[in-house]
Amino acid sequence: MVKGFIFDLDGVITDTADLHYLAWKELGDKIGIPIDPTFNQQLKGIGRMESLEKILHYGNKADVFSAAEKAQLAEEKNEQYKQLINRLTPDDILPGIPSLLLELRERQIKIGLASASKNAPAIIENLELTSFFDSIADAGSVASKPAPDIFLLAAAELVVEPGEAIGIEDAISGITAIQRAGMFAVGVGDKNVLQGADFIVPSTAELSVTTILEAWEKHKSEHV
Repeated sequence: MVKGFIFDLDGVITDTADLHYLAWKELGDKIGIPIDPTFNQQLKGIGRMESLEKILHYGNKADVFSAAEKAQLAEEKNEQYKQLINRLTPDDILPGIPSLLLELRERQIKIGLASASKNAPAIIENLELTSFFDSIADAGSVASKPAPDIFLLAAAELVVEPGEAIGIEDAISGITAIQRAGMFAVGVGDKNVLQGADFIVPSTAELSVTTILEAWEKHKSEHV
């Protein structure tokens, strides 16, 4: 029996990829590493410091900055990002998500959030969705995806076993993290990119509690 749904944030609840890109681009311009939307795809689903390291390697400046300077750069990016996310409103929730959360509430299925973003609580508050979530796992306290830690933490906070939980992600690192946690993985996006997921829909508008549970039951019966 499924007792919990655990969501990624970016690309599943709302899309802050453009906001991350704008903040990283501003920082990149400052340190002389121009980045474009294509490169920005490599930063999807990973944490702040790992993203910074990728940018520095991309710009051949991996050894230019000290650990303290890197921490300062990451903080500068985050301050710019926080200014941008303050503009988010419920209009920025992705299609199908409000009705999905309502149905989960009606079915008394617990709802958790497993985001790489340390700003997740603020984003959920700006979207006016805080009341739906029984748990928002602290990304700063665990290893980044594709490690399973944040999904395991979310499940523990929901008091559900991993095998009783379903994770929803739009990035392959997140799908890997869900499966490493021993959960059923739902992918949102390109099936060629997310082909390792247990169930895939092209967009959040296609997410349905009934359809997901049917896919979970089928998967369970095939893997007894």
